[in-house]
Amino acid sequence: MSDFINWSELSELERIKYESNYLRGTLVESLADPITGSIAYADTQLSKFHGIYQQFDRDLEKERKRQKLEPAFSFLIRVRVPGGICSPEQWLQLDSLADQYANHTLKLTTRQAFQFHGVIKTDLKKTIQGINASLLDTIAACGDVNRNVMCHPNPAESDLHAEVYEKARQISEHLLPSTTAYHEIWLDQKLIADSKKDVEPIYGDRYLPRKFKIAVAIPPYNDSDIFSQDLGFVAIIDDNKIVGYNVLVGGGMGTTFGMPETYPRLADVIGFCLPEQVVDVAEKVVLVQRDNGNRQNRKLSRLKYTIDRLGIDGFKSELQKYLGYSLQEPRPFSFTRNGDRFGWKKGANTKWSLTLFVEGGRVADRNGFNLKTALREVAQKISGRFILTGNQNVIIADLTQDEKKAVTEILKKNGVLPGELSGLRQNSIACVALNTCSLAFAEAERYLPSLISKIESLLERYNLFKEEIVIRMTGCSNGCGRPYLAEIGFVGKSEGHYNLYLGGNFNGTRLNSLYKETLTEEEILAELAPVISDYAENREKDERFGDFVIRKKYVKEILKGSDFKH
Repeated sequence: MSDFINWSELSELERIKYESNYLRGTLVESLADPITGSIAYADTQLSKFHGIYQQFDRDLEKERKRQKLEPAFSFLIRVRVPGGICSPEQWLQLDSLADQYANHTLKLTTRQAFQFHGVIKTDLKKTIQGINASLLDTIAACGDVNRNVMCHPNPAESDLHAEVYEKARQISEHLLPSTTAYHEIWLDQKLIADSKKDVEPIYGDRYLPRKFKIAVAIPPYNDSDIFSQDLGFVAIIDDNKIVGYNVLVGGGMGTTFGMPETYPRLADVIGFCLPEQVVDVAEKVVLVQRDNGNRQNRKLSRLKYTIDRLGIDGFKSELQKYLGYSLQEPRPFSFTRNGDRFGWKKGANTKWSLTLFVEGGRVADRNGFNLKTALREVAQKISGRFILTGNQNVIIADLTQDEKKAVTEILKKNGVLPGELSGLRQNSIACVALNTCSLAFAEAERYLPSLISKIESLLERYNLFKEEIVIRMTGCSNGCGRPYLAEIGFVGKSEGHYNLYLGGNFNGTRLNSLYKETLTEEEILAELAPVISDYAENREKDERFGDFVIRKKYVKEILKGSDFKH
């Protein structure tokens, strides 16, 4: 133990990380323990750095307690997929692993990654080895490190996609933890007995105070919700070339009910850097947060709170010390939307890409809508690639004309080219929530589709069915589905009850505001009905729903995160 760290002043996890021998802890012993389906508490914290969350089936909780059984433990495994790109061969491997070891589904996340759910402890190692056999991995998909790096997903929409993807990949690789623990524990490589040989040149022996998120965007599309990220890079384009990137810092969605000192926050634009400076800027922003972030209270430990404590000028001054140079003045840019554009699009290279809606990001076969089977068949036929979006959808990319025809036939055969989707449903996001997330107070993924159907009835009444409106739902206040940027946002308070937030905007550059608290479904519909009616009758030309509710003063515009109310 260090002689100079006062552990009593720090979060318990700081000591766990420090004493973990660079993320090893007692994970090997926990995995070998046959008495329980769980792992030791400290190891549940360390396992996150390896891409794993311990969970249990909350649908079975009461019955398991009645029978005096431990919870039905299982594990979430998150796959690191920089920029969301995977090959058909990788898709087939993940599809197979989901059937072998998980709950037969794949979850597409809001960070362009895959999640497996329902993996039991004895299958963890086999699953992770299978993921690595596909040349993907799970390291740093969770934990107090930089997580999956996002970028604009669609190569058919921008000739510059390959360049921003490569930048996202470089950032991701550069900020990976250096410890060899992952390879030792999961891939059976030789243990380094002397931990002094294992060093973390970027993260140090306690890693970051909290998770860290990075994205790269190409205007006019904000499909990675760049203002919600700890660190964002916005490509600045001149004569169809990326001349550099505006740097954004301090975004974050997480908040805690009952703690007004916590709040969602939009990132600040602090400067401009050249393409060759991006990785260096990313590293130095991480280092500023490593050395200045709050390690006493994890609820106040994200970069957004560090910036608000130092002040934006103080943060920029500190960053300049680490960089050794100043960022240039930011360049003008604008966004038009933050959702995906669905359907087929032909790129400049004459290849076709299809953006396919995946409700709640859940790739499964259900009620004749055989999405999982369809995408497996597609992966067996195409020479292109799959690209996950930041809105839980998938792009089948870089197809020839013949492959386009074959894909269309496969999707039709499996019932995956549905009827007309409302503009509301197309712009929906839901976190997993119940039954597996231990933090959830209410449903999200399993409930939002049916709630949308009821809201669609209201929209049809006023000829607004095709009107695009961003709607998002999470089962708790942590904001995994970025609900605080939605034009209509729902956050679970208790089973069947939600806070309703209004007033985010269509391009993801404004926080929404609390409209009504702790509503049932009946109350939600009753509250939305007059607002939707008013919007239909009194909106201005091309006025978006979120802008309308601000103009009509249903809610006040939130100008800074600290003004946000739960």
